Parts: sequence; structure tokens; C-alpha cells
Amino acid sequence: MKNYKELEKILFSMDGKSYSAYKSLKGEYRFEKYILAIDHVQSDPYAPPSKMRIIMDRKICGIPYELTDTKDKNIAVSDFLTRNFYREIQKSGNDSTGTGGSGRIFIDRCGQEILERTSVLIKGDKVEVRFEMGMPAKGRRIMGKAAQKIIFEQLPEIVEKSIIYDNLNKKALNEQVILVLDQEYARKMLKEKGLVAFVANDSVLPRESGVSDRPMKNAVKFKSPEKFEITLKLPSGKEVSGMGIPKGITLIVGGGYHGKSTLLAALERGVYNHIAQDGREFIISESDAVKIRAEDGRNVEKVNISGFINNLPQNKDTRAFSTENASGSTSQAANVAEALEYGTSLLLIDEDTSATNFMIRDGRMQKLVAKEKEPITPFIDRVKELYDNFGVSTILIVGGSGDYFDVANHIIMMDEYVPKDVTEKAKEIAKLDENKREFSSNDKFQGVTQRIPLKKSFSQSGKLDKTKAKGKYSILYGKELIDISGLEQLVDDSQTNCIAVMIDYFKNKVLDEKLTLSQAADRIYEKIEKGGLDSISSYTGHPGNLALPRKQEFCAAVNRYRKLRIK
Repeated sequence: MKNYKELEKILFSMDGKSYSAYKSLKGEYRFEKYILAIDHVQSDPYAPPSKMRIIMDRKICGIPYELTDTKDKNIAVSDFLTRNFYREIQKSGNDSTGTGGSGRIFIDRCGQEILERTSVLIKGDKVEVRFEMGMPAKGRRIMGKAAQKIIFEQLPEIVEKSIIYDNLNKKALNEQVILVLDQEYARKMLKEKGLVAFVANDSVLPRESGVSDRPMKNAVKFKSPEKFEITLKLPSGKEVSGMGIPKGITLIVGGGYHGKSTLLAALERGVYNHIAQDGREFIISESDAVKIRAEDGRNVEKVNISGFINNLPQNKDTRAFSTENASGSTSQAANVAEALEYGTSLLLIDEDTSATNFMIRDGRMQKLVAKEKEPITPFIDRVKELYDNFGVSTILIVGGSGDYFDVANHIIMMDEYVPKDVTEKAKEIAKLDENKREFSSNDKFQGVTQRIPLKKSFSQSGKLDKTKAKGKYSILYGKELIDISGLEQLVDDSQTNCIAVMIDYFKNKVLDEKLTLSQAADRIYEKIEKGGLDSISSYTGHPGNLALPRKQEFCAAVNRYRKLRIK
């Protein structure tokens, strides 16, 4: 291993040389307090930046072991250090030096949610910070002196202020660890109390803008209806009161722009832990909750949608339904069936993003169109069965169809962002209705089919089989684009990066034509649980910017691969 003085000499000697000479820097260099590992050097100033790691002895870093002795604590501390490192980069100026984005330092940027990431690894007696750097260039010539200044002046100062425990805001770090433990405990308490979600009083549901996920200033704070208010006692000693949403079928009703969809959006993100001052710290949902919507045009491969759609023209089989261009109703039916296939206890649905004919067929339409001529069994006729027979609850935003009053267990009205219990009133209205619809299904919902992916689905050869994320909602497998824009519970580009890596691991290490998709996903998550996200990456050293997605999003991404073939 070379020391920092040798690296400094090399950088000075490179000044003005061809950019490709930077490649010789790959390796490890010992500095006074840490080792700098240069894992990958970019080939061009316009190429993705070079990948590097700071490797520091735990004793030098000084993070107390009691702050990282459980997985939840470790994730909380790693998140805190990542945010710290990012802030110190911004404070240091971090201006581009020369051509393209060269001369800048990058680290995975965290949002409002606290996710398991690869950006900071705390393991055993080592702490690693994984970051990127655009190696400085003028045209395609090396700026050795500029590189020396970044690596020997800017970077050590960032490390000192963001990683060394004595220089951290210890109170804030400790509070983040406590907050994560409280949030995890609250999520576990849902089942014990017969709930699927919890929204704390004084939560801030609205966000700053359509492009910002920060809390809106001066927003109406949430206050639970008395009927639904409960109090959770947390491990920290705090008590949090708010609205507990019971298992079963819950409608969120109200006029337009009164906060219905805003509440659902908060519940969608409630599957994740949040940072302090987010306003949604104690909006907690079942960890396997899935947002269901229509996705016109999506690919569907041998999904059993017969519980919702049957008796299609030309006797098309819906027990193993396939299409390259799903309609609104068939796509939504497939989304529900797939969510049940890989496991969910809570469906989140907004009528605004649903196919109307999948959700409801009212009494008048039932009288006009004979039952045998309508292949769709609408969701309203299955939602109660899903809960009674399969234990799957539903939270549904409804603004235009009162027919759901008949099947709902609880009905909450949002009135200028204030929730009110209107269950009894809605039920009374339903009783007085003279034009009631009929239950339109004579058969029982048979559940779902567990599907086994075939190896030939991923049989592209050569360089074409490389999987790469393209932003938050696209993954490129070879030349095949996987559109995952319908997965609204993804919150970070790095989760999509991770899904791409997981697809490669799934294809190369797990896929055997014996395991179902759900079982194969479980194998991957077991591997991650034991070895961390690094264990599924094909890279040594810096594994790339990865953040753990849920099983639900991974399986959903595989399902949207258009060349997926099922046994």
C-alpha cells in the first residue's frame, strides 16, 4: 500500500498528461487518519465520476458501539453520516474544476426517508464512506494540481467534520437513532392493536411543492377524529397520539382539494422511516402496503386475474392472462393479483388513478348490461372478500361513488385537511338508497397463482445483458427498457440502482426454474440480510449508490420486464 506522499507526487507528475493516465491511480493510499481507496477511475471527464472510499478505523472515527449494535441503529447512524458528508461537501464549495463535471465530489443524496444504503458502511472495527469524484481536467488533459488540492485539502476537511464523532452534533445523532427505534416499534405495534396505519396528531401531510418532498410551511396540522384516536407509548418514553386506522375496509371521502389524496400519499410513504422535522415522522403504515393503480400499456405475463376478469370474448384464459398492452382494468387487476402473490396485507387505492370499470358498476348499468355480458367483477364486489378470507385490508380514496358505503367498515371525511368520522351518516344514506346495486359475482375469489420465471427470459448474451438504472423510473436490461413509473412507492434513484443490481443477481445466482418469483425474491433478501447490499454487487470496493427497495418494488419491476416468461 502506498502512502499519501507518493500519491501527491504522482498527481503533480501527471499534470498536463492525457486523461487516461489517471487510470494508474487505482489502488489504496494510507493517510494519517484513514485509507483512501480509489476503486474505479473514469475514462473521460464526461464519463460517470470515479469511485472512491474512505476507510477509517472505528477507534479513530469514535462512533460508540452502543449506537450501532442493532441493524436499525446502524442504518440510522449510516444515514446520519451520509447526510453530514453531503452537507460538508456543499459547504466546501464543490465547484466544477475544468471540463464537464470534473473537480467535484459526490455522495448518495438522502431524501426525507431513512433507507439502508451503501454510502456509509459501519461494520466491525471499520467505517467506510463511499463517494465519487470527477477527476479534474482541462479538455482531456489532467489537472494534477487541482486534483491534489481536492484530495489533500478539501477531502480531509470534509472527512474530519462529517465522520469524526467528536466533531458531530452528538445530540442530533442520538435523537435520530431514538427516532428510528420509535418508528420501528410503532410499526410493530400496528398488528398488536389491530391496525394497518397510524397518523400522529400534528403531522404535516402536504408537501412544499410538486417537485419538493419537504413539509409545507403553515400547513393545517393533522388532528385525529375522536373515534379513531389512540396513544402509542414508545421505547424512548414518549407518548404519541393520533389516528389509528383499523384493519378492514376504510374509505377516505370528501370534496376535491380537501386532502384525500394527500393523506393517501403520506400513507404510501409510511412504509419508510422518516427524518426529524419531516412532519411525517409518525405516519406509519404496514411495511408491505402496496399502492394499486391502473397502468395502461404495461406488460402482463401469465397472471391469474380471473377473480376480477373472466369470460372474455373468444374464451381468452384469465387464469394465466398475458398481454403486451394491458387496458386500465386488466392492468389494475394484474397489479392487485401480483401484490397478493408476493405478499401484502394492505392495498392503497385512489379512484383518481384507477380504471372506473374495474372499481365499480352501479345499479343502473347493471340493469342495462346483462351480467353474462360483463366480464369484469369490479373491485367493490371483491374488497370485502379479500379482507374476510385473505386478511388483506384496503384504504380507498373515493370522491364519486357512494356505493362503497355498503362494503366499508370505516368512513373518514377530509374537510379542509381535517378528518371527520362519517361512518354512521354514510351507512344511513346507504340504507335509504332506492337504486341499490346488486352483488355481481356468484363465485368465490380463489386467490392467486404463484408463478415460476423461466431462465430463457434473461438469455440475452454478451454485453447486451447488462442491467442499468436510468433515473428513478426506468431500468435498461440490454436494449429492453423496463418502465417502473407505476411504482409510486419508490422514493430514491438509488433504490432503482439497487433493483437493477438485484435483477442481475436474480438472473445469475437465484433463478433455477423451481423457485417462484416470491421465493426467489426472499432468497435475495436473505442474502442481503446476512451480508448487506455489498453482497449482491458484482463490484469489489465501491458497489455503486444503492438503497434497499422493498420486496414489493423488486417483484413489481421484474413483472414489468416485457420479455419475462413464466413456467
